[in-house]
Amino acid sequence: MKHLGAELVSLDPGGAVIRVSFRGELTQQHGYFHAGVTGAIADSACGYAAFTLMAADDSVLTVEYKMNLLAPAEGEELVARARVVRSGKTLKICMADVFARKAGVENHCATVLATIMCMAGRMDRAG
Repeated sequence: MKHLGAELVSLDPGGAVIRVSFRGELTQQHGYFHAGVTGAIADSACGYAAFTLMAADDSVLTVEYKMNLLAPAEGEELVARARVVRSGKTLKICMADVFARKAGVENHCATVLATIMCMAGRMDRAG
């Protein structure tokens, strides 16, 4: 996420918001945010949302996600808002909506459904 310049904006039990500002390096051939960037921030937001419902010494790992692109991601920034839909012992089902913000107006550009695995007692390498 550091490479993309993405930042964690908010974190609540079962929810997370990540945003990334526009940079030319993050676009595809038409100048829109690349779908890979959209997927990356949605996946990370889902992971953080799931992690808020786990023990401090647990870690998360994405098992699967599906992304529907709804509109071109055109704007000054992308915002992914994720929430946990179902929190099982091992698997957390999450969804994220991604919005492209342009001139103060948000356009819903993608929806992601993700399955996140709880890796009990396995802290991240970084932490």
